[in-house]
Amino acid sequence: MRRTHSTRLFVPATLLVAAFALAGCAAASPDYTTTTEQGAPAGGNDSAISSDSGGGIKATDGTASDVDRQVITTGWMTIVVDNPRSSATDAIKIAESAGGRVDGRSEYAPVPGDKGSATLTLRLPAKDLSETLDKLGQLGEVREISLNSSDVTVVTQDLDARISALSASVDRLLELLKTATDTDTLIQLETAISDRQAQLESLESERRYYADQVSLSTITVSLVTVADVPVQNPDTFLTGVVAGWNAFVAFFSGLLVALGVLLPWLIFAGIITAVVIWMIKRRQAKAAAAKVEPVTATPTTTAARATKATK
Repeated sequence: MRRTHSTRLFVPATLLVAAFALAGCAAASPDYTTTTEQGAPAGGNDSAISSDSGGGIKATDGTASDVDRQVITTGWMTIVVDNPRSSATDAIKIAESAGGRVDGRSEYAPVPGDKGSATLTLRLPAKDLSETLDKLGQLGEVREISLNSSDVTVVTQDLDARISALSASVDRLLELLKTATDTDTLIQLETAISDRQAQLESLESERRYYADQVSLSTITVSLVTVADVPVQNPDTFLTGVVAGWNAFVAFFSGLLVALGVLLPWLIFAGIITAVVIWMIKRRQAKAAAAKVEPVTATPTTTAARATKATK
């Protein structure tokens, strides 16, 4: 009985150790087998692709191959147009018709001396980038253009290898999970599978990001207008007279505008002032009338005063 029980414990433990050993081998030794464009292994014919000592991908005839290159292209361009708003709409139509999209759009209203501008962040298909840029350049006069490329071939190849290794590791662990009967072994296998699946999803997400950046180039398009010519200072008698007359007209025009704005307030203030003055004058008149009261003379009063005077 003791031998049977030890044998049962030994078998799941062996399966678990084998699982981790296989997973470790898969992660440490990814398969970098290079295939041709048709999917056949390298070395089958003269046009097969192989890796040189410098790490670059070259054909056996010595010429570089761009089939597997992964390049991210970014850039910006400045175009002078007559109407930035309508030109922005046309630029969006050009980008969408080429299979791209708009990731950002900013428009600035016209101000004195500036007719406004617009800025677009476009994602354009890398395979048709030159053709699409030529169409955008037809919207106006191209003043500036700059393109930058970043080769991420090594990064994407590393991601592909790690994704492939993790996928194989997860598949092996799933197969071992089907044959495991011990509870502890099942828990450990499920934990290992969950951890590797999380790593796999993270790598796949990163790989999708690079795929999007490679397939769609990011181009920032600035649509601007020519600034208005500033007014020059007068340098002759005639231009001085013209400038003085314009200033005179502008001054009185501004004065009339200010008078028109203040007129309702002036009328209201005048009415209030007139009412206050009328009330003050009325009170002053009443006060003066109260101080000087007229005395009416009667015959009795006059005779009495005459008698007193005789005595």
